[in-house]
Amino acid sequence: MQIDTLILGAGAAGMMCAAHCAGRTLVIDHARAPGEKIRISGGGRCNFTNLYTAPENFISANPHFCKSALGRYTQWDFIALVEAHGIAWHEKTLGQLFCDHSAKDVVAMLRSEMARAGADLWLQTRLAELGHDGGAFHAVLEVEGARRTVTARNVVLATGGKSIPKMGATGLAYDIARRFGLAVTDTRAGLVPFTFPEGRFADLAGVALPVRAGAGGARFDEAMLFTHRGLSGPAMLQISSYWQEGAPISVNLDPAGTLLDSLRAQRAQSGRHKLTTELARHLPARLVAALSAQTGLALTGNLADQGDAALTRLCDTLANWQLTPGGTEGYRTAEVTLGGIDTDGVSSRTMEARALPGLYVIGEALDVTGWLGGYNFQWAWASGAAAGRAIREKTAPAT
Repeated sequence: MQIDTLILGAGAAGMMCAAHCAGRTLVIDHARAPGEKIRISGGGRCNFTNLYTAPENFISANPHFCKSALGRYTQWDFIALVEAHGIAWHEKTLGQLFCDHSAKDVVAMLRSEMARAGADLWLQTRLAELGHDGGAFHAVLEVEGARRTVTARNVVLATGGKSIPKMGATGLAYDIARRFGLAVTDTRAGLVPFTFPEGRFADLAGVALPVRAGAGGARFDEAMLFTHRGLSGPAMLQISSYWQEGAPISVNLDPAGTLLDSLRAQRAQSGRHKLTTELARHLPARLVAALSAQTGLALTGNLADQGDAALTRLCDTLANWQLTPGGTEGYRTAEVTLGGIDTDGVSSRTMEARALPGLYVIGEALDVTGWLGGYNFQWAWASGAAAGRAIREKTAPAT
């Protein structure tokens, strides 16, 4: 079977690439349905992009690599596509956009765009072999127990990273990249909850509050959630992408910076109230009850017993709580994979490998990782469109 382009992976990036390709395009995936990560994202409503997408929202060994693709297919381009398909959407917080109805609407939209471009989709199909003879790629595919041989001018690696292995995620893209001479940077789980030894926060499981969390020079003002295993919530997921094993993280329980003034005012009005009672007006009561054991603070006596120096020490401690995680929950629950195929070996305009023309790398397989909040989907759309357009330019007949 002779085709122009073989796309490995029917996820966000792969389907977007297929929608922009020309010529005969085949997309394959081992799953029973396309776009499974789209389907489960955002609680089933798909946080499909972010209004504030910019290169600064991405992590890579080369922070400039993502600029070209993001600049040529923006969040506004994807919003226009969503609206053209009649998909209603809304903004939640911090520029995060979600479908009003279902993430399945985005999957259906992409399938429609693929069909319009004439791309074929083979599901429950596994790549058994892939080689290159100097002129074309030769792939052996396993489909319903039978083997099919495909010859393609182009191959696109869109199989993602290692995150959420229960959905079939593997390091296939990295293996193929290495085989064809591309370097792969170290990978690790990103946007993932932290774990702590000995059930440190088990008694606080379910408690959530806004914090300012920091690690590796990055700071995020979002919610934190205590779990039986450790710390989660958007703030923790965000800083997990910047955290290095063995290093502490900082948690500011007073991100607005108003606690000291409030406690002083309360002391003047309600000095006979217990310190813990007044703290519980600002922090979850279960957390206040556990703070002495967790931080070593002596939270005893009434507010009137606390001088300005004591209140300042208390608030400074709560604003700079230092914690050292035992680790993270790993790829099992990670939303993304940090690291990946080295961008030095890939064109930032076309996503084509420098070492082997005709080989393209897009989406999470590359060493480009976005923040939580729709940024990784926008990278999938932008990088997929960049590769698809480059293939279209190369495939389209001269006029």
